[in-house]
Amino acid sequence: MSSAARRRLVRDFRRLQSDPPSGVTAAPLDSNILVWQAVIFGPDDTPWEGGTFKLELSFTEDYPNKAPSVRFVTRIFHPNIYNDGQICLDILQNQWSPIYDISAILTSIQSLLSDPNPASPANSEASRLYCENRREYNRRVREVVEQSWLDEEDTTPAAAPAP
Repeated sequence: MSSAARRRLVRDFRRLQSDPPSGVTAAPLDSNILVWQAVIFGPDDTPWEGGTFKLELSFTEDYPNKAPSVRFVTRIFHPNIYNDGQICLDILQNQWSPIYDISAILTSIQSLLSDPNPASPANSEASRLYCENRREYNRRVREVVEQSWLDEEDTTPAAAPAP
C-alpha cells in the first residue's frame, strides 16, 4: 500500500529526473524510499567550487507536512552546519512548508554554502572566522573541498589503498 508521503517522494524523484537542478542530485535507496542519498557540488566562483558533498535525507510518513532530516555525510566547515553534519536552515525547521520539494531543499542548501547566516551559528568557529577572518575561513573551506575529493576516491571500488 502506498502512502501519501511515498507517492509524494516518487513525484519528487520524477521531477528531479525530468528537470534536474544545476549542481545537485539525489535518489532514494533501493531498499527504502524514505531514505535518500544526495550530492551537492560546490557552487562555481566560491571557495566551495569543485567540492562534492554527500548528504543523507530521512523522511517520515508525515512528509510533505513535516520536513525531512537532512545531514551532510561529508565533513564540512560552515557557520550553519554542526560538526555532526546537521544543517541549521530555516526551511528545514520553523519555515518548513509542504510546497518545498527535494529539489528546493537541495538548492537551498547549496545556496547556503556560499551565503551563510553567521547570526545563527551551528559552528561557532566557522561563524567567527567568516565574520572576522574571511581569508582563513576560505582556506578552511578549501581544505574540506579537497577532502571531499579524497572521500570520493575512498568510496570508489577501484580506489587504491591509502599509503
